[in-house]
Amino acid sequence: MLEQDVRYLKYKTYLSFYCPHCKNTFNVERKHEKSLIFNAIYKKEDIVLKLSPFLDVFDIKASVPIKDGEILDDLLCPSCKKSIVNHKVKCKECGSKVGETIISAYAKLIPFYFCLKHGCEWHGISKEDEKKIKLKIPRQAMPEQDQKLRVDNFQEVPFGYTSELALLEAGRCLQCKNPKCVEGCPVNIDIPSFIALIAEEKFNEAAKKIKERNILPALCGRVCPQESQCEAKCILGIRDEPVSIGRLERFAADYERKMDMVEVPVIKNDTGKKIAVIGSGPGGLTVAADMRQLGYSVTVYEALHEAGGVLTYGIPEFRLPKSIVQFEIDYLKKMGCRVELNHIIGNIITIDELLEHFDAVYIGVGAGLPWFMGIEGENLGNVFSANEYLTRMNLMKAYRFPEYDTPMPKGNKVAVIGGGNVAMDCARTAIRTGATEVTIVYRRSRHELPARAEEVHHAEEEGIKFKLLTSPVKYIGTDFNTIKAMECIKMELGEPDASGRRRPVPIKDSNFTLECDMAIVAIGNGPNPIIFQSSPDIKRNKRGYIDVNEKTNETSKEFVYAGGDIVTGSATVILAMGAGRIAANAMHKKLSSIKKKK
Repeated sequence: MLEQDVRYLKYKTYLSFYCPHCKNTFNVERKHEKSLIFNAIYKKEDIVLKLSPFLDVFDIKASVPIKDGEILDDLLCPSCKKSIVNHKVKCKECGSKVGETIISAYAKLIPFYFCLKHGCEWHGISKEDEKKIKLKIPRQAMPEQDQKLRVDNFQEVPFGYTSELALLEAGRCLQCKNPKCVEGCPVNIDIPSFIALIAEEKFNEAAKKIKERNILPALCGRVCPQESQCEAKCILGIRDEPVSIGRLERFAADYERKMDMVEVPVIKNDTGKKIAVIGSGPGGLTVAADMRQLGYSVTVYEALHEAGGVLTYGIPEFRLPKSIVQFEIDYLKKMGCRVELNHIIGNIITIDELLEHFDAVYIGVGAGLPWFMGIEGENLGNVFSANEYLTRMNLMKAYRFPEYDTPMPKGNKVAVIGGGNVAMDCARTAIRTGATEVTIVYRRSRHELPARAEEVHHAEEEGIKFKLLTSPVKYIGTDFNTIKAMECIKMELGEPDASGRRRPVPIKDSNFTLECDMAIVAIGNGPNPIIFQSSPDIKRNKRGYIDVNEKTNETSKEFVYAGGDIVTGSATVILAMGAGRIAANAMHKKLSSIKKKK
């Protein structure tokens, strides 16, 4: 039977098919999305032979009728008129005659055999040669909004793969015996398996395969830095561009959701034990889903009036639609998890009080305390932290004022300090509010920009300027105490610092003024102190984040676990999910073997 992992052949118009005798190229063209055809001669008349992966139709442009199940007697090259039937090779499925063409891949001519029986699905090509052909398939770009149109709306920029593009991209996967991509995934998704299912057009099954390890594929496929994680390990990337794992993950998840195929997993027998999860961000949602599937009663406490954590208040609509976040929250509720909003743990209830009613607690509150630079003028009007600005715009829907109550922070010339994904989110949001000029001010060079390359690319397409090797030293105000400019100093790169990046060093007497009537500081976040004020016995590290056992993510307080940004500092969605999974596994193991003393 046809190997499903060579379905990519059905889309390739640039593969060259040669005559095995004269080496002249067959006139190959794309008839429709499911076939390649080439001209040959059968019984002295021209025939257009359709080479689909299933070889179930001969598209005839001749008076010679070919019936279902019939075997072609002969087939001639239109150039040299010699037979391309190879009598030494037989179809390995039905034993019929086979035709032979040659495919060019990496300057090597590879024989490609196809059965001459109408309806037979066999083809003959070695696995190694299949891989060489796959390397010729380019990485598939994802369709997206036109850059001139999208700056006037908050709709999602990338449209996602169509099924045709997904099949084509899935066909690039080499299906490695030792897949390094899995090692690069913080939650160890079986990447080759779900991609193989997409290649077989089993899109729903692919989504289910992903969800065995990741309950939020639609989110991760959009916002996770796959290029530095799973895709960075892709073997194909050594000689070519890596497989677009994140885009395929998004495609499978979107297909499952749009086709209404999402199924609530079977919940195991009730353990009779209860888990409290503080924070409804990606880490908290992962713990909640994992523990619920294991039979625990789970309650998620969220400080804000909407669940989702950073997914809701931090990431803009044009990068992550909030309808998708809400869909995942509803999915969790259908599993039986309770979500309590407007609950600030450490304020209205302490962790010790939670432990009186719950068997274990997971802290996934993120790092929500904004950092400032401590320079003159930070208290001027229209100087925002990224946290406040994005929360107003995303959670409070300020961009839809007056439909929503929160007015929109607005500036004509906007400066964003920082170079990470949050800075890109702020800048790209500001340009959509009508700002005529938005500038990213970053103290290192472009090479050190921590933001995803895709986000930087989108920002540049949208007209955002980059003032690199530059650092603010003072905000300058008007007589009404609102910002009107920023005094900056030029920088140069010195020796590497603790992060491994070259440390920026000020250049003496290089100060200059940058006009701006709004500034957004996006240089990072620290741990919010509220939860520690009522739980001082939870050990923290020198940076103020929670200190945990790296193997279990348990804190110094027994039966209390933590993960995500509150442990690592600002990181990625998938790393928070990975930490949540470690904690859930350890929590279950401990609660299954140890009876907690009441």
